[in-house]
Amino acid sequence: MATPPDVLTAPASPLVPAPTRKGTAATAPDLWAATARIVPRRRTGQWVSAAVALLLFAMAVNSLVHNRAFQWGVVAEWFTATSVMNGLTLTLWLTAVTLGLGFVLGTVLATMRLSANPVLRTLSWIYIWIFRSTPALVQLLLFFNIGALYPTLGLGIPFGPELVTVRTVNLFGPTFTAVVGLTLLEAAYAAEVVRGGILSVDRGQLEAAAALGLGRWRVLRRIVVPQAMRSIVPTAGNMLISALKGTSIISVLAVSDLLYSVQLVYLQSYQVIPMLMVATLWYVVITTVLSVGQYYVERHFAKGATREGLPPTPLHRARAAYRRLRATAEVPAPGETATAGATTAGSTTAGTTTGGAAR
Repeated sequence: MATPPDVLTAPASPLVPAPTRKGTAATAPDLWAATARIVPRRRTGQWVSAAVALLLFAMAVNSLVHNRAFQWGVVAEWFTATSVMNGLTLTLWLTAVTLGLGFVLGTVLATMRLSANPVLRTLSWIYIWIFRSTPALVQLLLFFNIGALYPTLGLGIPFGPELVTVRTVNLFGPTFTAVVGLTLLEAAYAAEVVRGGILSVDRGQLEAAAALGLGRWRVLRRIVVPQAMRSIVPTAGNMLISALKGTSIISVLAVSDLLYSVQLVYLQSYQVIPMLMVATLWYVVITTVLSVGQYYVERHFAKGATREGLPPTPLHRARAAYRRLRATAEVPAPGETATAGATTAGSTTAGTTTGGAAR
C-alpha cells in the first residue's frame, strides 16, 4: 500500500481479521496492509528548535521587563509628551513629502532611462549613479553648506543678465535642505523601482494591445500600470519604511524631528536610555502600521494573479476560527441528541398511524 512520504506505517494487532474477497484466502501481506495504521513522523528537530527559540525569546522579554535601566515609567511619561509628538509630526510630514516628490521625479527619470533618446538615457543614468554612490549624510551636509559653493542662485538668460537672484543662505534652511536632499536621494532609488516594475510587464501584452489598436495612454493605464504595481508595491513599501527611519539623519542639521526632540530632552535630564526607547517605540509603531497597509495594498494589486485566488487575511482567519468555536459550542450533548431522536421517531410513528387510520 502506497503511503505519503511524511508518514510511517506500523502494523496493528495481528489478531484483527483482515477483510478478504469471497472465495479467496488472506495472505500475510494482505493481512498486514489491512490492519496497518498511519503514524505521523516524529519531528524531534522541529520541537527542539522551537523550544530553544521560545527559551531565547522568554529570556529577552525577561531582560526587557526586569532591567531597571530602561525606566519604563519615564518612557510612559514622555511617550505622548508635546515635544515628542511635535517631532513625530514633522517626521511623518517629511516622510510623506520626500517620498511623494521622490516618486514623481523618479518616474520621470525611469521614463528617461527607458527612452530611445540616448541623451536622456545618459543623463538619467548619471543622476542615478551619483546619488546612489554617495551617502545620504554627505549629500545633506553638501546641500546645507551649498552657500560656500554658490553664494547666490540666479535665473536669467544664458551668458546674459540675471533676472532673479537669491542668496543661498536665505534659501537653504535646515528644513528645506532636508526636503531637497532626501527628495533627490529617494528619486534615484524610486527611478530604479519604477523601471523594474515597467520591465516586469510581458512584452507580448504590449504587442497584443498595439494589435488591438489601443492608444498609448490607455495601454499605460489599463495594462502596464496594474501589472507593474505588483512589482513596485513591495519595494516601494520597503522604501517608505526606510524613508521613515532615514529621516533621523536630519538631526545633524538641528531639524526638530522625532530623534532630535528626544535628544534635546535627554541632554537636559541625562535619561538617555528611556528617551531613546521612546523614539524606538514610536518608530516600531509607525513601521507596523505601514507594514499592515503595505500588505493590503499588495493584496489589492495581486487580484487575478493566480487562479487559486488570494489567501485569507488574518482577519478572515480570525472570523473562521470564531465561527468554528461557535459551531462547536452549539453542538448538543449526547443526551439531548438521543432525546431529540426519540421525539422525532415518535412523531414519525404517530404520523404513520394517523395516515393509516385516515386511509
